[in-house]
Amino acid sequence: MKFSEEIKEFDALAFGELLLRLSSPLNERMISGAVFEKRAGGAELNVVSGMSLMGLHTGIISKLPKSELGMYIRNNVRFCGVSDEGLIYDESPEARLGIYYYEHGVYPRKPTVVYDRKNASVNSIKPEDIPEEMFNSTRLFHTSGISLALSEQTRNTATAFIKKFKAAGALISFDVNFRANLWSEADAKRYIEEILPYVDILFISEETSRRTFGKTGELKDILKSFAKEYNIGVLASTERKIISPKKHTFGSTIYNAEEDKFYQEEPYENIEVIDRIGSGDAYVSGVLYGLLAYGDCKKALEYGNAACAVKNTVLGDLPSTDKREIDRIIEGHQSTGYQSEMNR
Repeated sequence: MKFSEEIKEFDALAFGELLLRLSSPLNERMISGAVFEKRAGGAELNVVSGMSLMGLHTGIISKLPKSELGMYIRNNVRFCGVSDEGLIYDESPEARLGIYYYEHGVYPRKPTVVYDRKNASVNSIKPEDIPEEMFNSTRLFHTSGISLALSEQTRNTATAFIKKFKAAGALISFDVNFRANLWSEADAKRYIEEILPYVDILFISEETSRRTFGKTGELKDILKSFAKEYNIGVLASTERKIISPKKHTFGSTIYNAEEDKFYQEEPYENIEVIDRIGSGDAYVSGVLYGLLAYGDCKKALEYGNAACAVKNTVLGDLPSTDKREIDRIIEGHQSTGYQSEMNR
């Protein structure tokens, strides 16, 4: 797979739902607490935000209610340096923003998520809602299984976007990102298999590969089988070991099909977790940054693992880490000798 160096308006565009996140204060319960903290989120926005903070030009395609809440989300998009040119505004009386409620976990209590996103404005978005010239404006297009799962309309729109961006020469990145409360494993397998032949870069967990797609064997065999069956150039799979809600170990494997080569490194151990939401998306952003900026799977692995590790330490869905900080984290992770505390 070749990473085009052709100059286009965007390095990456993504399509997905933008959400309002309402979180209980740290260590509070939803069932008894009196207040919620308001933040913006959404898997695809998390990805392009991370890429933007590391120096790439990115944009998000979505649909928001034209209201104060919609403007709050738009302002968060802009704050991360992501273009809002692809945002469409819903002025209908039924316009609404999807919400999810989050309660932090404290061992042995796990984190809790409650969704309230049915009939959100994004479910009425159509491919013709964005200008035709936008399909020729980017090096890479990214979306996830969440966009396929939300509704028949978002699935049809996401599929049309994948085909249109592919036809215009963009690389297609897809994160399976299976959510059991959005659709069944059978439906996920059926609809994801329809778009996999268009995908150039695939993010999929080992558990989803086995449970949803019926794959067997070692992880490396699984990644090779996806590459061969669907002609996918680069595949990435993460491995998170949860010691407790506040202590994780994280690593990953990347497979480059053209090279027939696997990339791995020592995992980040004993990460002090403040908020794990969005950390998987941060991984995707780091991998895509490494591929687009360097065309190198080793760099992609390093940036992906580091971006995920540091996002776990930050409150909220959205990342807040620039390339300079990520580079320092990578250097520290790879160092085996003395590390000065003056590097701050």
